[in-house]
Formats: sequence, C-alpha cells, structure tokens
Amino acid sequence: MLNEDMLTVGLIVGTHGLRGEVRVVSRTDFPELRFAQGSRLYLFCGNSDPITLEVLTARLQKRVYIVSFVGLKSIEQVERFKGCELRVTAEQLPQLDPGEYLVRDLVGCKVFLEDGSQLGVLTEVLTPGANDVYVVRTMSGKSALLPAIKDCILNVDIGQKRVEIHAMPGLLDDDLLID
Repeated sequence: MLNEDMLTVGLIVGTHGLRGEVRVVSRTDFPELRFAQGSRLYLFCGNSDPITLEVLTARLQKRVYIVSFVGLKSIEQVERFKGCELRVTAEQLPQLDPGEYLVRDLVGCKVFLEDGSQLGVLTEVLTPGANDVYVVRTMSGKSALLPAIKDCILNVDIGQKRVEIHAMPGLLDDDLLID
C-alpha cells in the first residue's frame, strides 16, 4: 500500500466527547460510503506508518462527521489523531458513471478551446453548489473559472489529460479573469 496511491477522504479536526469519537471534515463525494459502519480507513499522521481503522459509528453534525472506530473507546486513545488524514486505497473507489471524474484525475489536465488552441491547465475544482467549477491557469498566467456543465465542458479525456471546452460568451473576458 503506497501513500501515493491513496486518496484522502477526511481530516480529523478534533475529538468529540470522552468516548473516543473524533470530528472529521469530509474530503469525499461519498461520505455515506466512507463513514459507513465497517468501512476500512487508513490513518496517516505525519511520517509514521498508517494505522488501519474500522468505522464503528458515524453521524453528521453541523457539517462535520462525528466518527468512532472499533477498539477506540476513550478520548485518550484518539487525542493524538487531531490533524491526521483518513485515506482509502484506489481499489476502494466506487465505480463512476460516465461523465464523472475524480478531482485528482482532472487536476493537471490541459484545457483546449474548440479551435484547438490551448487555454491553460486545470489547477483546481471548486464545489460551490449547483455545479462544480474548474479553475484553469491560462497561458497568460491568470485564472479562469469554468462551470462544469455540458454547455461549457465538451470533452474530457483523462487518459490524454485533455479537456476541451466551449468558451461561452463573456466567460473568458479579461475583467472576469483572476490574477
């Protein structure tokens, strides 16, 4: 199990109560799968070897998950986990539907306009609400925000690390680009 092949699904931000529960900020689109009873997670803290954990209970409370693990029943056992990451292996990933992509696969893709000219490189995916937004560092060094909708994103080829877009009117105007 190599660290590079694992995906972060949560960050432990603190403890909750005295019975070994931790507060986890979700970093996954599949929290119901990741934090389900019996789910196997790998805890990474600094440079130490990962610890395998099994979820005992989890519940959503004010935008963080309150999670307990099998065999950990006191605050003293979990206090040291604050700031640690919870990860899964690539084999634990769910099968994605056509048109769905992992953020880690999108980041680094070259972004091209319909005429074949390169706009830039996709550097980040934002999830503000109704649809994702792709942040593209343009060839000029500024960033463009592209809505991840069918009218704008024409083709994604993860194998070729290539995204083709339709620049909807006004989308790439200089006053909308970010320094």
